[in-house]
Amino acid sequence: MGVKNLWDVLESCKKILPLQHLQNKRLCIDLSCWMVQLQNVNKSHCAIQDKVYLRSLFHRLRALIALNCSLIFVTDGSIPAIKLATYRQRLKSGIEVTQDETNSTKACSLRRNMGSAFSRMIKEAKALGLALGIPCLDGIEEAEAQCALLNSESLCDGCFTSDSDVFLFGARTVYRDICLGKGGHVVCYEMADIEKKLGFGRNSLITLALLLGSDYSEGIHGLGPESACQIVKSVGDNNVLQRIASEGLSFAKKAKNSKKRTQPNSLHPEFNVNGREENIDEPNQFLQVIDAYLKPKCHSADSDVVYRVLVQLPFQRVTLQQICAQFFAWPPEKTDEYILPKIAEGDLRRFANLRRTSSELGVRPPPDKIPVKCPVSGIVKRRKAQGRECFEVLWEGLDGLETSIVPVDLIDSACPEKIAEFEERRAMGKKQNHQNRNPRTKKSRNRSAAAEVDLRLQTLLLDIESGSSTTSSDSFPSKEMISEEYSTTATAGHPHMVESQQSVTDSNAALPPSDTDPSLAKYEIIDLLSPSPPVRARKVSRFQRVGKQCIELIDSSESETEASPEHVRKARELRLFLASIKDDIS
Repeated sequence: MGVKNLWDVLESCKKILPLQHLQNKRLCIDLSCWMVQLQNVNKSHCAIQDKVYLRSLFHRLRALIALNCSLIFVTDGSIPAIKLATYRQRLKSGIEVTQDETNSTKACSLRRNMGSAFSRMIKEAKALGLALGIPCLDGIEEAEAQCALLNSESLCDGCFTSDSDVFLFGARTVYRDICLGKGGHVVCYEMADIEKKLGFGRNSLITLALLLGSDYSEGIHGLGPESACQIVKSVGDNNVLQRIASEGLSFAKKAKNSKKRTQPNSLHPEFNVNGREENIDEPNQFLQVIDAYLKPKCHSADSDVVYRVLVQLPFQRVTLQQICAQFFAWPPEKTDEYILPKIAEGDLRRFANLRRTSSELGVRPPPDKIPVKCPVSGIVKRRKAQGRECFEVLWEGLDGLETSIVPVDLIDSACPEKIAEFEERRAMGKKQNHQNRNPRTKKSRNRSAAAEVDLRLQTLLLDIESGSSTTSSDSFPSKEMISEEYSTTATAGHPHMVESQQSVTDSNAALPPSDTDPSLAKYEIIDLLSPSPPVRARKVSRFQRVGKQCIELIDSSESETEASPEHVRKARELRLFLASIKDDIS
């Protein structure tokens, strides 16, 4: 609990900070407070049996690991003697608290029941933390007091706890709560803000605990937080404890009487300390409370116990898989899927922090000269996760993980060279694709045209070899069509063939017109390699195309049923010539 209503008093100093604020920080965690928070989310029997609190703890830890936070669990030790009355009352054990138990000079601290259900939950949380490489410091008495000492001695950057009396033990930065997911944040309080905005130092907060009540005292019945704050401010932080040591709380009575004249009924007519009529002028009864806050029983900052927990433990992958299988019924693959990308991201943030620190010190070694190797071996492609620009990256040095998604800003701060390599490789790939796309299309177009021409030429050759005069002239391609097909194909793929084809066209154009019919152009089929022997035309086939000149094809065979040896030789030479043209085209 801490001090009654103290969080309300400190409300104006509360800050909501993004989770990114915690990156690269060393944090102490009051484990009991976290487990109470997570247990209170769902107190049903089913939730406890399914270890919902432990699963929630796992997700908190993996989020902090991804931010490269160095974590330390701190657990409660024995119950302070001065707190026994409050502890028994909370347990509602029905045992009457005697006068001797409230007098801490005659009472001793009480060891906690390690067999209770809550103690078993703490053991499970510690085992989970150890598998993740998180050390645990078992406090002598109060865990928040041990966290405060580590924070005040600058052995950690802040502490997680919901007990407000952590400020009374000397903490400087306190994170009261954490929220994960999109828009995740932490609730933070800084002692510097409390001193600046409210004018309350550590001494003033201890005095508020005496007036309002805390784990160590019940306070003054009938005194509210606003009136208590005004009383403390009227005395001042530097003098308030000295006043209590010399006068007890009689200064509060004087402030009450002076206020009573201006604001009647603001306080009860009589002070009631700890619920009983007692002499508030006696300072000794409050000195023990003050000493409990100023001198708590903790491991000293230079002790071996503290030194050991400041060393981060190794990650135990197999042990974690076994714990998750036992408590959550997860297969090893699911456990790896949850935790390995977060560990890799934490390693990358550690590398980025090293480079940034070196740069601030004026040391800027090239990437290959940095003592710590970058965990990212390369960038695969751009991705977008939850509306955020990311990269899918390749990892090295982490068993079980090949790729994962990482924010762009993290890659830019850790290894901008990888981004430059990725962009250069991407630009070269685009250039090659652009160069290869057009030739491939052009080549396929040339092949298609060549195949069509080849089909027509094969038909022509068959008709020539057979010497058939009964074949329909419509099946023969015209000279203009053959010339046009070859010209198109040669121009597209082989420009050096244009000249030879043009010569064939010119030689055909020089033939004389027919003597018998001037309206018809008479052409003779000849060998393109050598002059053909004189042949006697036996039969002529004609066909007419609309809008074009009629062309007369001459059958050069001696008869309709057979061909001369000379004709066969010429046809074979024509085939060889056409085959060479096809080879050049393809």
